[in-house]
Amino acid sequence: MEEKIRCRLKDGGIAVDGLLERLMGSEALLEQFLKKFLTDPNYEALCRAWEAGDEAGAVAPAHTLKGMCGNLSMTDLYELTGRLVLALRAGDRQEAGQLMPCVQREYRRAAEAIRACWP
Repeated sequence: MEEKIRCRLKDGGIAVDGLLERLMGSEALLEQFLKKFLTDPNYEALCRAWEAGDEAGAVAPAHTLKGMCGNLSMTDLYELTGRLVLALRAGDRQEAGQLMPCVQREYRRAAEAIRACWP
């Protein structure tokens, strides 16, 4: 993998070495899965549910997003979405409200890094 791509993805919060290990060293799969992440509807569904005040409706997309982030070695986003899922399930709107901007910021950071590598 080109060092430029590796660095950009790391700057985006993606633990590239861990992801490559999970994908048995396949850079083609890494690219494929990261591009697919950009088209997954769960982040948008989470944002729509949150903006509509539907905390219960935000749980499933937040949980699915958390799983994807874990599988794709997006460690910061994984940790934040995990905390968000717990807050949503507990009905803690205040905690969830503090976490949503952080989740959105980390999602954008990862998405921008992926798009920068494969425009």
